[in-house]
Amino acid sequence: MDHSRVPVLEALQEFRRRGDVVYGPPGHKQGRGADPRVVDIVGEGVFASDVLSLNGLDDRRESQGVLSQAQELMADAVGADQAFFSTCGSSLSVKTAMLAVAGPGEKLLISRNAHKSVIAALIVNGVEPVWVHPKFDTERHLAHPPEPDDVRRALGQHPEAKGMLLITPTDWGSCADIRGVARVCHDHDVPLIVDEAWGAHLPFHPGLPSWGMDADADLVVTSVHKMGGAIEQSSVFHLQGDRISPEVLKQREDLLGTTSSSSLVYATLDGWRRQMVEQGHDLLDAALHRAARIREAVTGMPGLRLMGPEVVDAGLTAELDPLKITIDVRALGISGMQAAEWLRAHCHVDIGSSDTCRISGQITHADDDRTENLLIDSLRALTEHADAIEKQPAVRLPEPPALQLEQAMLPREAFFAPAEHVPARKAVGRVAAEMISPYPPGVPVVAPGEVITAAVVDYLRSGVAAGMLLPDAADPTAETLRVTAQ
Repeated sequence: MDHSRVPVLEALQEFRRRGDVVYGPPGHKQGRGADPRVVDIVGEGVFASDVLSLNGLDDRRESQGVLSQAQELMADAVGADQAFFSTCGSSLSVKTAMLAVAGPGEKLLISRNAHKSVIAALIVNGVEPVWVHPKFDTERHLAHPPEPDDVRRALGQHPEAKGMLLITPTDWGSCADIRGVARVCHDHDVPLIVDEAWGAHLPFHPGLPSWGMDADADLVVTSVHKMGGAIEQSSVFHLQGDRISPEVLKQREDLLGTTSSSSLVYATLDGWRRQMVEQGHDLLDAALHRAARIREAVTGMPGLRLMGPEVVDAGLTAELDPLKITIDVRALGISGMQAAEWLRAHCHVDIGSSDTCRISGQITHADDDRTENLLIDSLRALTEHADAIEKQPAVRLPEPPALQLEQAMLPREAFFAPAEHVPARKAVGRVAAEMISPYPPGVPVVAPGEVITAAVVDYLRSGVAAGMLLPDAADPTAETLRVTAQ
């Protein structure tokens, strides 16, 4: 295929050339009605490029096939049979993927280290989760993806399950054995969905971890805004084989997706695909070398512990994305949350993820010598000033088995059940009626329907005292918890 073509961008360029005057949405009329104070900040191009697909980028009948051509080019670029653009982020895409495989009352294997959007999907669609627990790294207090044997065991115990949802890479960069898990799923004649939100870049360089389509996954969801070059909310479904119907997938997406898709998302997805096909190898090669230099510099800094190939050598994870710079900061006597706040306040460096133990920054094709040196200098400054950072109360981290909570009710049933707020200590032994997800990275510690334990309450209460954020909890202070009514 001709990857120099960018159907969406070409249609937008032609729309501007024609000088069409629109008598429909958006109401700002390509910026003519936008508040100049807003335009001064976001730029004229944002509004000028905000055009509907129907009677805008394309005609009423979509006879030019603007979007379908762009999706075909994307599929060809990454080795998928079909690709579908989504403008509501992978939070919506993963819900759609789950709906395409399992329906109300049916079982689906799911990595328990899933993002909160996965739990939200269970609430929406009424699927019964069969949790496949991740491989827990006790030393680092970190969850790596589950292994093929874990999936085989779960399918043996639940042969009626409709498929598997695997999360890889994690927020911290550890990657699953996708091919091994796919083989297990296909031996049981069920599809593998891969939530590869952090892996949009993986198809475009052989030095990166395995790409889901190359590793025999049936459906892969990517967030191109995370590690790629498209704007926020840019997501793509990639489909291959016949285990998941493209017709069903498209209908489920139509059920959940917006009818007012953003041309800004479509255009940047289209342009990013062209950039990666034409220049991706060289751009990512430079990023990999840049990340290697940063890793080498961090390795020599006192108090910082970089996560590197040793986790693969120890059998804790199948692969590691070297573009994720994940650093344990506990030896500095501070939390990752404190480190992130100090770096922002003193160095104007915003770290992607942080938790009680670590911080993680990503390197992409967009980084240059300035950003490389800034990160190294800022991390070095952190080590030199850590002693001056006010000490916080210790977070009571639970042992791995304590994180495997009993599922007493389906998430949907618990979420919609009559509920009450009780003091946190009195919630022990009760069934949660809410999600509680430290953010970032947004993996629920408690999901609706799970039985709350004393260890989890200690973790949440001590975590909040140390600066942990619980944005989805009914009570973000964790002084009370929302539980099903007795």
